Parts: sequence; structure tokens; C-alpha cells
Amino acid sequence: MPAPFSSRIAGLDAVGLARRLVGARLTVRGTGGIIIETEAYGRDDPASHSFRGPTARNAAMFGPAGHAYVYRIYGIHLCLNVVGRPGEAALIRALAPQEGLDIMRMRRGNALLCNGPGRLAQALGIRPEDDGASFDGPDMTITLPAQPPELLAGPRIGISKAQDYPWRFGLAGAQGLSRPFPPQETSP
Repeated sequence: MPAPFSSRIAGLDAVGLARRLVGARLTVRGTGGIIIETEAYGRDDPASHSFRGPTARNAAMFGPAGHAYVYRIYGIHLCLNVVGRPGEAALIRALAPQEGLDIMRMRRGNALLCNGPGRLAQALGIRPEDDGASFDGPDMTITLPAQPPELLAGPRIGISKAQDYPWRFGLAGAQGLSRPFPPQETSP
């Protein structure tokens, strides 16, 4: 039996974690699919919620590796992150939905199920109470792929600071990314 997810990602920096999550299977209470896009947020990163240190809002980001950091953006949408080292996390930006499609469609009300962090969280039924929950638990699991897939890399999107960091990663050839990647930015 493989080691728990939390022990398999412990010690990875934010960029390593974001890269490693692409191609992984994420399931949340009977819904899920393959992670096809992520973004890294490091502790010394001015775009990261952890940049100014721990607060009540970002406490889960300083918690154990392999746990969720859930926050609300624009006062409306929830976003799901995976915590790596203390103060570092990877935002899950897009998912190729495979499990619980009827439930996802009911929650989303249209065909755009999981291409963007807010849509993904809504489709999966992410709740504020999931903040700090383990991805090794009964409600949420992540299974890493046996072999790392071919990745696309490019600058992060939807932020106002450190926009030029090439810390957004996607599954090469995947349909349903939140936005296209520049064609010249492919990495193994």
C-alpha cells in the first residue's frame, strides 16, 4: 500500500508541490477527477496569503502538509489549496471531472464544471469547514500519479503582485484549463 498523501508531499516547496499535483486524482465526498492545473504560492511570495505571516484567516496554510487551505475570494467563491511546507500551498485551478458528474452539474448549473478555482470548488462542494481538513481523510483524498505527466508552465493569473513568476502548471494537452498557456512554455 502506498504511503499516505501527506507523507509523500511533505517537504516539497510550493513550486514542487504544484508541479507534483498535476495529473493527481482528487476526490471530495463522491465527486472528483484529475487535477489539470495548479498555481504555487510560497511563503516569501508577495502574492501569497502567507507573505505577512500567520493570521486567523490563513492559519491552515501554516498547518500540516497534505491538508486543505480554503479561502473565499471576492467575497463569493471558495478556492481549494493543498498545503505543503508551512506557509506554502498550491491552488488547484482546474480539474478534468470524472466522478459524480450529475452532482457537479446540479451544483454548477451549466457545462463549465471545473475550469477555474471558484467553479471547481463549487462543483466539488467545497465548504468553509473544509479549511484545515486532511487529504488523507474520508471526505477528501488525493492520489498522486505513478509517473509525472508532461507539464505546461507559465505565469500565474488573476493576481496583482508577482505576476511574472512562472508558477502556474497545467497538464499538456488537457481540455478544460482555466486559461490557455503560452505555447512555448512546456516542461518535462
